[in-house]
Amino acid sequence: MKAALTEIHHLHAGGIIGPYAIGGAVGATFYLEPIATLDLDIFVLFEPAPIILTLEPIYTALRQRGHEPQGDAILIGGWPVQFLLASQPLVEEAVREAVATDVEGVPTFVMSSEHLMAIALQTGRAKDFARLVMFVEADIANRDRLNAILTRHGLNDAWQKFERRYLAP
Repeated sequence: MKAALTEIHHLHAGGIIGPYAIGGAVGATFYLEPIATLDLDIFVLFEPAPIILTLEPIYTALRQRGHEPQGDAILIGGWPVQFLLASQPLVEEAVREAVATDVEGVPTFVMSSEHLMAIALQTGRAKDFARLVMFVEADIANRDRLNAILTRHGLNDAWQKFERRYLAP
């Protein structure tokens, strides 16, 4: 993963991508036990927001560095990397409030555990609920911060439903 994160760092430092954060299953591994996943999801803010969004500048820069597209991703250091627009308010907030971290000497950003939980709840797939249970059982999240995020994004009812379904004794 170091090679992929190094390339992403270069894209950011070179101004090709704006603020970004690792999300999805790989983001969760910064807080939980490793989870099987097929790709690295990089959520990016494009500022100012373009009228027509194209990822071509990202792909061009990475091709020049020897990386080739593979399906809807680009293969970097053995990892299929997907660059995704942080377009929903919750995901935008998650990128803006990402946690700066270091992976094997490479500076990078990862979504907070609370934002990863809220996004999983909002996405609502079975694997997202399973990840949510893992987060709750690991007792990693700051509950006050999580509650504030859920309230801000209208997810309180969804959280209560999740608790009744997956966490009730």
